[in-house]
Amino acid sequence: MTYRGTWIAAAVLAVACGGGGGSTSEGEATAATTDGTGAGPTTMSSETGSTAGPTTDGPTTAGPTTVGPTTSGPTTTDPTTDTTAGPTTDPGTGTDTTGPDTTTGAGDDSTLCASQAEGLFFPADAIWYHDASNDPVASDSNAITQWMVQNSPPNGWGTGTMRIDFSITAIDAPAGTEKRTYELDNDFYYSPDCDVAPIPLPPGGVVEDYPQDIPPPDSFEGYDCSGYQDGADCHMIVVSRSEQRLYEIYHATVDAQSDQFTAGCLALWDTSKTYDLDGRGQQCTSADAAGFPIAPLLFSAEEVAAGEINHAIRFILPNSMIRAKKYVAPATHGTNTTGPMNSIPYGGHMRLRADYPLDNLSPGAQVVARAMQKYGMYMSDGGNIALTAQSDVYGCATWADVGVDPQSLADLKATDFEIIDHGPTIDVTYECERTPIME
Repeated sequence: MTYRGTWIAAAVLAVACGGGGGSTSEGEATAATTDGTGAGPTTMSSETGSTAGPTTDGPTTAGPTTVGPTTSGPTTTDPTTDTTAGPTTDPGTGTDTTGPDTTTGAGDDSTLCASQAEGLFFPADAIWYHDASNDPVASDSNAITQWMVQNSPPNGWGTGTMRIDFSITAIDAPAGTEKRTYELDNDFYYSPDCDVAPIPLPPGGVVEDYPQDIPPPDSFEGYDCSGYQDGADCHMIVVSRSEQRLYEIYHATVDAQSDQFTAGCLALWDTSKTYDLDGRGQQCTSADAAGFPIAPLLFSAEEVAAGEINHAIRFILPNSMIRAKKYVAPATHGTNTTGPMNSIPYGGHMRLRADYPLDNLSPGAQVVARAMQKYGMYMSDGGNIALTAQSDVYGCATWADVGVDPQSLADLKATDFEIIDHGPTIDVTYECERTPIME
């Protein structure tokens, strides 16, 4: 994952299904490149490798820097093809720069098992839950999807075929879980994008380890990330329903020997509010490069078992397949990507065609495909394995139970999708302006 000028992969939200599930990470092996203007690097993810440490467009800060009142970061005009305009603001509470409401929220958060099958993470009118079945198609939709197939045969995704990653685990923090402060990893902390509040870490939870098709059992053993020193993503995702907060950290670990908690970038979300198209701030990253929260876009085995996924889905592509230095609403951030003008930008919204023959898929895969027809999927981060599903390590159902594996959607081609029109693209400037949440 990339962050601002550098990528910050984040901790993922979990809810009780009980409670937690995991999300998948794209496990980026970094190939950070910087253009001549000092823009942020691009990172390339590998499907099994660790994430190399991000590089920044400027010096990293040793600690959080509090800026003035939050404003939307400036946007600039694409001088060649796109007319840049700031996103229109949907009804909502606006950019979040203060601490979220901490009154008791709904949902059972008494276990570590999390899934949106037992309740949505955000309010029902959040963009992630919008029925996009009839939304208009972008004028360049065919050009984009055809280019994807031509560029990455046979089907147009990062590994050629659509695969599913199961390596991110979302942990639910039961009410009253003790909060822990942490030592900042300055190489992965960026101001003012990152928050610095203490984090509730329930005993027995886990951190994302190296992403693999089916992570081995020892990949999820506590909060000690084995690839931390090598720059692995090490997403730590915690949802606290009682606080109405989602904590998503990119690059975190708790050393098994010393119990030292170290973390890079925290993106703290208020799950009681409907964010407008400014999200946490224009030009501001989150645990994902597009500035999105990760948790509400993860699909879980519990949802598949229930027969319905009621939200959009996270997908990723290599940086060379993402439009160079552009993003589109509802994204708030992009990176130093290198794709051509007929590639999809960060924030791009793909919808599976209504006439796709679902009967060709397994029953479990059909549930996922129906969600992609109704809600679509959002271009969220840089990486190779296209789709991100929650790990079932703490699930109330397993992927084996529902018959879904990494290849269950391998037949889907990019040309089976349409690109939904979300307006003009926005130039990436990294000029984030917000006040980090401190507590």
